[in-house]
Amino acid sequence: MRPGFLVARSPNVFLQWGEKNGPERIPGKELVRAMNTNPLWPTHEKSEEQHRRDICTVGKWMYDRGFIVACEGNISVRLDENRILTTPTSMNKGMLEPQDLVIANLEGRQLFGERKCSSEIAMHLLFYRMRSDVNAICHAHPATATGFAAAGRSLNQALLPEVIIGLGQIPLVRYATPGTPELSDAIEPFVPHYDALLLANHGAVTCGPDLLTAFFRMETIEHFAKIVLAAELAGDPVLLSSREVAKLMAARARYAVTPPPGGGAELPETNDTGESSSSHVSLTRSELDALIDEAVRKDRARR
Repeated sequence: MRPGFLVARSPNVFLQWGEKNGPERIPGKELVRAMNTNPLWPTHEKSEEQHRRDICTVGKWMYDRGFIVACEGNISVRLDENRILTTPTSMNKGMLEPQDLVIANLEGRQLFGERKCSSEIAMHLLFYRMRSDVNAICHAHPATATGFAAAGRSLNQALLPEVIIGLGQIPLVRYATPGTPELSDAIEPFVPHYDALLLANHGAVTCGPDLLTAFFRMETIEHFAKIVLAAELAGDPVLLSSREVAKLMAARARYAVTPPPGGGAELPETNDTGESSSSHVSLTRSELDALIDEAVRKDRARR
């Protein structure tokens, strides 16, 4: 075993494998997984072995958080311009070992691995083919968010600034049978414009420049869905105004948030009660400049 690993021996005691002296006891680490202590990013600096460990770690996180059960969900990472590393079918993604993963090309042909590729690999390949900025994908069935998807509802309300800045909104993709070309056909119009999608009667899929970002976006979807549900149970959710949403979108650059390259994402649903469509909107110079830059970028992306 390589240095820098944490290996579970009991719920509260971990062993760190040292350079010279072997395992050293580390008390008080309430972890339930063995994982590389290096960060899960950036993707381009990772070896295939590191990617394998990272996918197993994220699979464990998704399982522990209840985003998946049994053999649900799948995870993948782009290894290079022609190959992806992905989870296999018919296995619990929270109990994977690095050797369980498989490699496929961008046409979906399995290149390496004893186990079989997931039938939903086409959904992953669609993102990789259409977006060069995407290097990792998570697909899961987080309970609350999937409940919204099963009810035919997107998560498109302007309620939380963090969600607006990070994702804009999470649209709902019409239902199509999982693992079929029809699902790819349904998702395709959304891929250039959104980093997180709800799949009607199915679950959710997120993408990112690295695996940790893709996982965080899945976590955000479920957290946001819980807050929306709680707000609706507590009363009538109070949406932000279009003015506030415009200011938040203008702040994306300040928070180092890079929007999807398609430039066609719809803004979240707002509540402009008391303001007409012709109402005066006040923005600072920096906010106005950011909106202009975003408009120019979208115009160039359409050409």
